[in-house]
Amino acid sequence: MIVYDKTLLENLELHEHADSLLKGGFINKAQKSLIEKELPSFKIHNNILIRIGFLLLGVLLYFSIGGAISIVGYNNSPSDYLDICCYIFAFVGLAGCEFLARNNYYRHGLDEAFVFGTILNAGIAVAISTDGNNFLAVSITVAIVSLILFLRYLHLLSVLIFYLALMLTIGYVIIDFRESAKMILPFLMILFSIGTYYFCRNLINNLRMTFYNNGILLVKSTSLVLLYFSGNYYVVREISALLIDNYYGESIEIPLSWLFWCFTFIIPIVYLFFALKRKERILLWIGLFCLCFSFFTFRTYHHVLPPEVALTLGGLILFSFAYFSIRKLKNKEAGITFKPDRISNPNTFLNAEALIIASTFGMKPEVKPSESPMEFGGGDFSGGGSGGSF
Repeated sequence: MIVYDKTLLENLELHEHADSLLKGGFINKAQKSLIEKELPSFKIHNNILIRIGFLLLGVLLYFSIGGAISIVGYNNSPSDYLDICCYIFAFVGLAGCEFLARNNYYRHGLDEAFVFGTILNAGIAVAISTDGNNFLAVSITVAIVSLILFLRYLHLLSVLIFYLALMLTIGYVIIDFRESAKMILPFLMILFSIGTYYFCRNLINNLRMTFYNNGILLVKSTSLVLLYFSGNYYVVREISALLIDNYYGESIEIPLSWLFWCFTFIIPIVYLFFALKRKERILLWIGLFCLCFSFFTFRTYHHVLPPEVALTLGGLILFSFAYFSIRKLKNKEAGITFKPDRISNPNTFLNAEALIIASTFGMKPEVKPSESPMEFGGGDFSGGGSGGSF
């Protein structure tokens, strides 16, 4: 299914490991250049600004190809062409993805423009065909196309679009199925996010092709965010108000509000607890983000202090917490510590350079033995030679 050469994908992983080793001081720039020379990889850009520039260039290229096709097609049959133009543009984007992938463009910027164009035009094409009256068909189409693009081209944002489209599809089916289903929509989305999390975790443990790991981890992390927002009081209250036919811009109190208030503040604390326990950085970021949104939710409906006082007091609390946490953790050597990782220390394990190069290229480095006071060449004190002295 993957269009890329497996060897190049493995070499890319080695390049990423070499970058980490370079930052950690295990190898120098000359050795990293040697690794990149001996292990060819893709035409790739790790600089986000360069990728954005090539993305814009790819968008212009996509529009140019679409414009050229439109001139020919519209002149021949204007009415028929307008109905199928987005289908043509979607196939153009797919052909561009295939062409760039076979020429080893990966995370380059140009390829991402064609990936996004394919997904967008596929969704617009189905929307035009259904006169914009079938949201379910559009969401299913976007989900299928984005999943195929991820499985074939390993595009991370494609799997994120797939998961969001799948979430919207399930939510729309639940709402459209029965009017009473709107009342249990938050609980069904909570179950969906929990199921996604455990499915991704088991899939990672049993996955044979490691090239899909990053995409599955992205879906797994997104499911944790979805779990929080599915039970967040602000989200549940405002979406419930939007689903009411006589909504006039002001939401009303929802049933079981105490349950959603507890959910709003307990889930971020649980995330932070397991992030510190398991030392998972992504989970820590998610927990902090959810905790900040929980405070935002509380401030939306309960104005305890004026905004300027609340911001000042919150800043002082965060500064005090950060200051005393650093003072407490800066001298710890193990567990939760403020000290940087050893891999990020440029002065650590410098003698491991030869082992890294040896493991990379299969070389056997020469190791000079340490000098010994007992020489074996001439029969000195140790008596190991054929000399006459004792």
